[in-house]
Amino acid sequence: MLRLFRFPVTGLLLLLLTSLTANAQMNMEEHDRKPYYFGITLAANQSYFRLTHSDIFLQQDSIMVAEPLKTVGFNLGLLANLRLSNRFDIRANPQLLFANKNLFYAENYPKRNTEKKVESIVVSFPLQLKFKSDRINNMRVYTIAGLKVDHDLASNKNTRQAEDLLKINKTTYGFELGAGFEFYFPSFIFTPEFKISNGLNDVHIKDKNLRYSNVIDQLHSRMIVFSIHLQG
Repeated sequence: MLRLFRFPVTGLLLLLLTSLTANAQMNMEEHDRKPYYFGITLAANQSYFRLTHSDIFLQQDSIMVAEPLKTVGFNLGLLANLRLSNRFDIRANPQLLFANKNLFYAENYPKRNTEKKVESIVVSFPLQLKFKSDRINNMRVYTIAGLKVDHDLASNKNTRQAEDLLKINKTTYGFELGAGFEFYFPSFIFTPEFKISNGLNDVHIKDKNLRYSNVIDQLHSRMIVFSIHLQG
């Protein structure tokens, strides 16, 4: 997905950069003095698990392969930005994420390949520190770093045992790093942004009675996100 985005996004950024920096008129000059402002977020994500195998995986010969798959989803969110100084802002960007983190299994007994879908509808609460460059006419660059808490509304943590289940915890704690561009138009700011969003805690709920679960030791959430923020 991100490879498909690469060339259109690069072309769009170059077009915006050329047109806005060539324009001598400064748009929304008063915006830089606002103590706070708001916006909306539309995003596409690529999500997956970082998987660590358990000792049982090496000791058995029924499941020969257990590995994560990358899948594509989307995000919807709100944005609130608090100005600290000419260089730094605090930013909250709560979002609703729709993503699957699927797992692939190759089995010997019976001989088959199986894909386990781990569906997620996540409410994410990131809090970020934003570092801004100077404006170049109607454009600036920024970087972000912050922490997040995710709560999975579709988690199967409390589901009763079943042979084909893989149980996932409801809550993820993690960090986010990213960078973006702010393009100032007469009435709004168009902001494309790339970031990585990684979980720090193990979300796998171990259960030795579940055959697809007992070959896994740890699962950590990983996500790459391309966002468009529209700010006023």
